[in-house]
Amino acid sequence: MPKAALRSMRGESTAIDAGTAVPHDGTDADVHASHAPRGGMTALTIGALGVVFGDIGTSPLYAVNEIFFGHGHVTPTAWNVRGCISLVLWALTIVVALKYVIFVLRAHNDGEGGVFALYGLLHNHKRRGTMVLLSGLMLGAGLVFGDGVITPAISVLSAVEGVRVATPMFAEAVVPFTVAILTALFAIQYKGTAGVGKIFGPLLIFWFATIGTLGAAQIAHHPQILQALNPLYGLRFLAQAGLHPTLLVLGALMLVVTGGEALYADMGHFGASPIRAGWFGLVYPALILNYLGQGAFLLGGAPVAGDKLFFSLVPGLFLIPMVVLATASTIVASQALISGAFSLTSQGMALGLFPRLHIVHTHSARAGQIYMPFVNWALYFGAVLLVLVFRSSSALASAYGLAVSGEMVATSVAMFPVGRWYWKWGLARSALLFGAFAAVDGSFFVANSLKFFEGGFVPFSIGLALFLVMVTWRWGRKATFAAYSAKHTMTMAELVRIHRRSEVFIERNALLMVPKPLRDERDHTPALMQLLWDRYGILPRNLVFVEVIHRKVPYVHDDRYQVTVFHRDPHKGSVISVTLSFGFMEDPNVERILEQLATHREIDLPPDVHKWIVHVSVENLLPSRAMGLIGRFRLRLFAFLRHVSQPAHYYYGLGDAVQLSAEIMPVRVR
Repeated sequence: MPKAALRSMRGESTAIDAGTAVPHDGTDADVHASHAPRGGMTALTIGALGVVFGDIGTSPLYAVNEIFFGHGHVTPTAWNVRGCISLVLWALTIVVALKYVIFVLRAHNDGEGGVFALYGLLHNHKRRGTMVLLSGLMLGAGLVFGDGVITPAISVLSAVEGVRVATPMFAEAVVPFTVAILTALFAIQYKGTAGVGKIFGPLLIFWFATIGTLGAAQIAHHPQILQALNPLYGLRFLAQAGLHPTLLVLGALMLVVTGGEALYADMGHFGASPIRAGWFGLVYPALILNYLGQGAFLLGGAPVAGDKLFFSLVPGLFLIPMVVLATASTIVASQALISGAFSLTSQGMALGLFPRLHIVHTHSARAGQIYMPFVNWALYFGAVLLVLVFRSSSALASAYGLAVSGEMVATSVAMFPVGRWYWKWGLARSALLFGAFAAVDGSFFVANSLKFFEGGFVPFSIGLALFLVMVTWRWGRKATFAAYSAKHTMTMAELVRIHRRSEVFIERNALLMVPKPLRDERDHTPALMQLLWDRYGILPRNLVFVEVIHRKVPYVHDDRYQVTVFHRDPHKGSVISVTLSFGFMEDPNVERILEQLATHREIDLPPDVHKWIVHVSVENLLPSRAMGLIGRFRLRLFAFLRHVSQPAHYYYGLGDAVQLSAEIMPVRVR
């Protein structure tokens, strides 16, 4: 076949044989925006304080309270107070400070963290047991969403409950106030968080400074609480408490570390160093002081107003302002979680684990700021329903913790192969460290399983349902691809011969979305191409096949696209294949990149997208005759998910200006 000259986006000329691929590094500013955290260390640390630590930073509102006046039912004697506060401090130290801040933050995937970042790291290693680990991370991701429904509800509710302490006459207004705040919070999500985010950091700094000061004041009155810094007090308490009381305390203790996973999930926005600086510089000391202060208050024997230990630390004159500050802080914590849910869903979609839901970009310069209506209102209705059903933070705490502990177990287990494969640690070192973390997380999970019938089934059921969705969606896409690819079609060599011999063409510039790369003459054309040829018997003058690959990495730094020229003639047109690659943190705007390729004459299309026509196939899924009852149910579920999923061409930015031609094609799934 003859040679063709191509120009890259930098204007360089490269001669290649038709049928060979030309990789490009994709570092052009138009194609790949920088994802590195922007700003100095101070600015990034302040930003991290406003986003990363909101959930764990508002845990003092209800965590210790739940140990003594809620699910734990521990009598606040001097011995019990020292023992339980010791457990609180060391749970915070082991699970958050050591596990997440010191070690897990090292397990970044091109700077990104979170469950799906770990998924991408492990997906690259096709070893025995990898699929089990990947499935565990998928379940962990589902449990994160289950936790996401509860966090806004319990955080805002626990803050508003301070009204009962300040003015008991408004006690009945707690639930309506909470619902109103949640409604307003979710209603403004479509506007994005760029403006509001500027006040998050300073507000949370003031919050941590305030709770640290409140704790320090109580410690000054009862310094004997400092004995709780000795871990032996906590161990002795567990040894003497008995099995069932120990499990109850551990179940309540889980509330202390909820939000720890957010430190890892938000690493890509700020970087590990600012998160560590914010944690050890302010958050960790403030939490330690406040938890010690709550213990000191109990040692003093003063009555706990309304069974709300946190607000009992606040002098009466400052109670109303503290309720306002706590409410504002819980709104910030909820906002961070909602935005995180949007990001996590978007990553899952790019990894092929979730249906393609509608995404609205709320900031023109920041791809990470998005709004997803379906996710937003699903979280809203779930949170409001929980508030209306449970009606108090203490009752809602019984539903909290099971999903979080399950996700933490999955993370600890997944970190073992990360240590072995990426950090080149020895077997003993990896097993001892992450085995110990998994044992701690596992004890929390077992303890929280006692809450299952008291409300723990809510987030766990949500997590399992989403795990079923992910497993079904991944299976359905693979099964559809296999069935679609099995159809008999012509090869690219046969298509090129037809194109060369043709004297009459459709005077349109046609693009076909294809399910796999076409880079060799022996590759078979997609079934859609065969259908169009059989139906019309005439080819477009310029034919471009477009295939999109989602890599299991956050960002694509090289080989953004590959152009394969199968045939190019100045009079008869061309047959070209383009493969585009995206990471799971990127916006897969195919139309924008194709416009750039057309402008630089790398593909034979006019830059005006109104003169293109995109051909897509819509598969009509049919069960194979040998498919059993379970298989048919799974196929029906996948068909439903496809119905609510955004079509691929819209997800890739095609369809607004570009003309579309959709063909319904029967596909029999095995």
